[in-house]
Amino acid sequence: MAADKPHLHLASASPRRREILERLGLRVRAAATEVDETPRAGEAPAAFVERLAREKCEAGRTAAGGLPVLGADTAIDLDGAILGKPADRAEGLAMLQRLGGRCHYVHTGVAVAGPAGPESRCVTTEVALAPIPPEEAAAYWASGEPVDKAGGYAIQGRGEVFVERIHGSCSAVAGLPLRVTAELLARQGIAPWREVGSE
Repeated sequence: MAADKPHLHLASASPRRREILERLGLRVRAAATEVDETPRAGEAPAAFVERLAREKCEAGRTAAGGLPVLGADTAIDLDGAILGKPADRAEGLAMLQRLGGRCHYVHTGVAVAGPAGPESRCVTTEVALAPIPPEEAAAYWASGEPVDKAGGYAIQGRGEVFVERIHGSCSAVAGLPLRVTAELLARQGIAPWREVGSE
């Protein structure tokens, strides 16, 4: 394989997901995909993100040029309700107030399609946030970081200051569960721990 040829196509424009894959030593080509992200009636949050991951993966196959494709989606689950990206400042601050001082679940779906066929998984992480005073929530929103984040906070950035406890995969909360992703890619013939420095 040529030194500059990518290992896989990421069906997402998320810099966080690309960074996580590059931490595995992989060369990634990335492009956003458009899918309808409306939950279906009665759809559980974990099923919702895994379905979207599969749909994004399938939508990305056209642009993949024969490369294996990876799609992913993340959602916050608070008492069974899905919290997506806040539409505006008011919704973002309301989300932080709802999440502060409580535990919630972060579901991340990952789907990979390649020589071994399509496969998907969902990883769930429990996160407990400290109470968030309104002035801190306002200052955090003003930083710009939570604008495009599910639940209105980013665990890999300033938002980590609100986190009291995590049970599960920290990288999944940031957008891609590292261990499960490595396992799925290995079954497609992309073993990150063997790819590094091997070409």
